[in-house]
Amino acid sequence: MKNPKSTQLDIVIPAYRMHTQTFLNVLAGISEADAQKRIADKTNHLIWMAGNYVNVRYNVGAILGLPVEDPHQDLFYMGKALDTSKTYPTLEELLANFHDISPKVYQALLDVNDDTLAEPFPIDMGIPFVKEDKLNFIGMCIGREDYLCGQMALVRRILDYPAMSYDVDPKIDY
Repeated sequence: MKNPKSTQLDIVIPAYRMHTQTFLNVLAGISEADAQKRIADKTNHLIWMAGNYVNVRYNVGAILGLPVEDPHQDLFYMGKALDTSKTYPTLEELLANFHDISPKVYQALLDVNDDTLAEPFPIDMGIPFVKEDKLNFIGMCIGREDYLCGQMALVRRILDYPAMSYDVDPKIDY
């Protein structure tokens, strides 16, 4: 494993890399048609969940100074609610976006220093015990990825796909 410049990210880096693997595993084999299905018209579909997940990675990249913006920012930013009147990207498009942004964010996480992580970053959630800085925003994003992956794993099973695998592809190094 590569070591980050900031030891504050020692726990984030392995989580980020494992999230890369689980994101790909949870979507493995899902058809485009099934990715657009909602459970009893009450849940978000897998496309929305995957799109929000990819959006989280773009947002982490942006706060770390990468000149990036999610091409689907208008659909997914800050967990924007599913709008059934809008056209969403395909799973294939989202996976391409994921593979484009993820290695860049991984490298930015390795390169960021403690001073940058300590910079104020307004989250505007009004949580009195969370310091609003870049480090805590990154931590909240890691939590968001966990949450979304769990949601996708549940929908995957409801749609009658096998349970998500925890296999790791060693060729994916981000």
